[in-house]
Amino acid sequence: MTPTPSPQAQPEHRPGFRLIVIGDEILSGKRADKHLPKVIELLKARGLQLDCAEYVGDDPDRITAVLRRAFESGDVVFSTGGIGATPDDHTRQCAAAALGLPLALHPQAKDLIEQRMQNQAREQGKVYDAQAPDNVHRLNMGVFPQGASIIPNPYNQIPGFSVGRVHFVPGFPVMAWPMIEWVLDSCYTQWFQNQAWLERSVIVFGAMEATLTPLMQQLEQSYPGIKVFSLPSVDHPDWGRHIELGVKGAPGLVNPAYVALLAGLQTFQVKLGPELVQS
Repeated sequence: MTPTPSPQAQPEHRPGFRLIVIGDEILSGKRADKHLPKVIELLKARGLQLDCAEYVGDDPDRITAVLRRAFESGDVVFSTGGIGATPDDHTRQCAAAALGLPLALHPQAKDLIEQRMQNQAREQGKVYDAQAPDNVHRLNMGVFPQGASIIPNPYNQIPGFSVGRVHFVPGFPVMAWPMIEWVLDSCYTQWFQNQAWLERSVIVFGAMEATLTPLMQQLEQSYPGIKVFSLPSVDHPDWGRHIELGVKGAPGLVNPAYVALLAGLQTFQVKLGPELVQS
């Protein structure tokens, strides 16, 4: 089974990582999205981070537009939902439309789906009939844009598919999450970050972000490779109105930058609260 894209064909710079969640049930509130926090977790475990997330309902025109941008972005994109074979599943067709490619039954997907149907018939004590209307219809789950490669599904063997760096998995977490892990570990290990990552911050009371911005800019100029962040809050249950101000990156860069951050804050008439560390 050949993963796509091959690491040898990819450029050295790290692409962005995106998530697309498709389904009316998410936007209506009927189902709560679980993919966003899980994908963040899966990426973080590999030293990566999510750069963009987008939600779209079951509207073919909107899905096609979102997927067209995904294909054009050059990013690694995971799309969840809508790859089944019911009338409200449009993702496979929209992916083909976004690419200007025809749909075709993937031969390996066909074999996997037929094997799944044969096993189900055997478990139910029935004779498998490849020409039965239900079985013929189920093969639509293996119809992908021409040239796509498959993503194995360890839960029920019904595969997802990839075209370039855009990867399509079902909406069910029990299927989607191991499939996303497989893609990451099969295709993108060259971008995993093995070095330690550190985040140090302090709670700041009585300051405005605009006042602190010059200090943040100065720190990023003085310590290339670190990121300075500011997270304001107006109603924290313990700290009330405050700003969490911090730096993140490799420990060797973060620690001196954080010392400089604390020194810089001394020039402002602000009260400092707890210091926070995350690695």
